Amino acid sequence: MPKMTREQQRERTRRRVRSATNTENYTYYPEKENTDYVKSDEFQRVGIYARVSTDDPAQTSSFELQQKYYVDMVSRNPNWELIKIYSDEGKSGTTTQHREGLQEMLNDAFNGKLDLIIVKNISRLARNVVDFLGIIRKLRERKVGVLFESEGIYSLNNDSHLALSLQATVAEQESRLRSRSMETSLRMRLDHGLPLTPELLGFIKDDNGKLIVNPETKDIPKLMFFMYLYGYSTQQIAETLIRLCKKSYLGNIKWTASGVARVLRNERYCGDVMTRKRFSVFAPDVDEQKTFKNNGERPQSYYKNEHEQIVSFDDFTAVQRIMNNAKYGGTSLLPELKVIPEGLLKGFVIIHPKWGSFTKEDYFNACKSVDCGEVNDVIEVSVEKGDFDLRKYEVVDFKLFDEQNIPAVTIGRKEIKFSQSCIRGMKCDNHIELLLHPIKRQIAIRPTDKNNRCAVQWANGSKNQQTSRGVACKAFVDTLIDIFECSNAVKYKLYGQIYRDGNSAACIFSGLDASAYISKEDYLSFVDKDAVGQLLNKSGKCIRAVAGNLGNSFGKDYYVEKSRRDLIELTQKEWKTRIEGQLCATGDKLNVTPYTELRRFIEEQMGELFYEIYEM
Repeated sequence: MPKMTREQQRERTRRRVRSATNTENYTYYPEKENTDYVKSDEFQRVGIYARVSTDDPAQTSSFELQQKYYVDMVSRNPNWELIKIYSDEGKSGTTTQHREGLQEMLNDAFNGKLDLIIVKNISRLARNVVDFLGIIRKLRERKVGVLFESEGIYSLNNDSHLALSLQATVAEQESRLRSRSMETSLRMRLDHGLPLTPELLGFIKDDNGKLIVNPETKDIPKLMFFMYLYGYSTQQIAETLIRLCKKSYLGNIKWTASGVARVLRNERYCGDVMTRKRFSVFAPDVDEQKTFKNNGERPQSYYKNEHEQIVSFDDFTAVQRIMNNAKYGGTSLLPELKVIPEGLLKGFVIIHPKWGSFTKEDYFNACKSVDCGEVNDVIEVSVEKGDFDLRKYEVVDFKLFDEQNIPAVTIGRKEIKFSQSCIRGMKCDNHIELLLHPIKRQIAIRPTDKNNRCAVQWANGSKNQQTSRGVACKAFVDTLIDIFECSNAVKYKLYGQIYRDGNSAACIFSGLDASAYISKEDYLSFVDKDAVGQLLNKSGKCIRAVAGNLGNSFGKDYYVEKSRRDLIELTQKEWKTRIEGQLCATGDKLNVTPYTELRRFIEEQMGELFYEIYEM
C-alpha cells in the first residue's frame, strides 16, 4: 500500500470525525447542572473558535473534535444560534498575526454580529498576555462574552478579570517553556548527526527523512543555477520560469527575483546542510519575539555530502561568488584573482572594489604563489674612505609637515578616494587598475583602459582638468581593513610614491605609513589605542594622527631611503609595470560547468523561448 501524504492523512481523520454517529448504539446524558455561568435563557448569537498550533496529522483529530463538540453544545441550547465556526489550523497562539479566523471572528463581534464566543481554553485564544487581555477588554466594551469551557470562566462575570489574567500568564509561560524545550531538543538533534531538512523543490524524502532527487522536478532548480552561471539575472530567471509554467514546491507559478535568489543561496542543492540559519529571541513580551539571521550568535553545524545533489559544489560556490559581487553592483561574471608574477609589482594581486566574495586568506594565498613578501632589513653599505657614516641618521619624512603635494589615497567605510596630487602625478586617463600586496600591506595603482574588466574610474574630466572621483568600496573595505590590521571606525590616508615605466607609471601606497582621521567626538575613546599614534592637530571636524612607522620616527633610515631612491633608476626591463596578472588558485580550484554545457541544458529546457530571450 503506498504511503499516504500528510494531507491524505489529515483528510482521512476529518472523514472519521465528521461521519454520522449511529443513534441506535449511542445515548447522550446531559449534565444535571449548568456550570458555564452563561445566561442560557437569553437569545445568544454564538461563534465558535478552534485552533491548533501545527498542521501535523495527529492534531487534525483535536481540531475536528473541537468543532464537532461545540456545535453539539450549541445545538442543545434552544436559545443559541450558531453564526459560524472560526478556525485557524497550524497557527501559533503567541501572536495574533496571520490568524485569519481569529481576525474574522473579532471583526464580526465588533460589528454586532455575535453575542457569545465559545473557546476550549485560554491558550486556544492567545498565549500572549497583552494580546489576550486586549481582546477580552474590547469584547467586554461591546457586551460580547467569551466562555472558556475548560477553565469554567465567562468573561462578562464581574469576578473573571483576575482569573483570566492569572490563566493567561500561565499559558504564556507554558508557551515559553515549550519553546525553550523544543530549542534544546533541536540543538541536540542538529549538532549530533540528525539535521532537519524541510520539503524542498527538486527533492523528495526517503523513509529515513533524507532528501533524494525527484526526477520529475530536479531540472527546475538546476535550470536556475545554470541560467545564473550563464549570465541571466534573478529577475530574468523568474520571468522565464513563469513563461515556462514551472511550478514551485507549493504548486504555484508565481516566481519572484527574491524567490529565485533564495533557491540559489540554498546549500542543500549541492548536497550540504547548514543548520540553524535563523534563531528566535525570547523577549519579555511574547509579541516582540522575532527571528533573526544567525551571524554567529548561535552555534551552527555544516554537514557536507549529507544527501544527493542537484548541482555540483563548484557550481554552487561560483554562484555564491557572483551573487556576493552583485550585491555591490558587480558584474555577473565569475570573479577571478590574478597576481603579477614579476617586476616592480611582483606579488601584487589585481582587485576590484566590487568583489566581495574573496577572503583575507584568498589574497594572501594568491600573493604567496609568486612572492613570499619577505623584506630584507639588512642594508649593505658601500662607502669610500673619508665618507660620513650615516647609519644613525634619518631622512625626514615631510608628510609630517606638508602633505599637499604627496600622492595619497584615503580609505573610508564607503569609498576610496585619491588626492589631486596623485592624479596630476600619474598623468593618465580616468580609469586605473587597483592592486594589493597583502603581505607588505601595500596598495598600488596603474593606468588601464576602461574596457578592462577590473577597471575603476578614479577621476572625472579631461586629462588637463581632472578631478578626483570616489571609488565605491563597501564590498571590499572590511577585507582591506582586516589585511592592514586597522580600525574600521576611522578614515585612513596612505601615502605613495610614483614610479615611471617609459610612457606608463605606477603608484605604490604603503599601509605602514599612514594618517588616521578621527572625529572629535570619538577622540577620547580612541586616544589610548596604538593605532592612533602621535597626535598632530585638532583643527577642523577631525583630529589627524599618524600610525605605523610615522608614529615612531621622523622618517626612514638614510640608507633605507637611499635604496628606495635607487629603485627609481631601474631600467624599464626590470620594472615591467605592464605585466599582465596570471590566474592563481584561491583554495581548491573550481571546476565550473563549461559554458557550452550550460547553454545546451538551458536550450533543452527553454526550447524556442531561449532564442527569443537570447536574441533580445
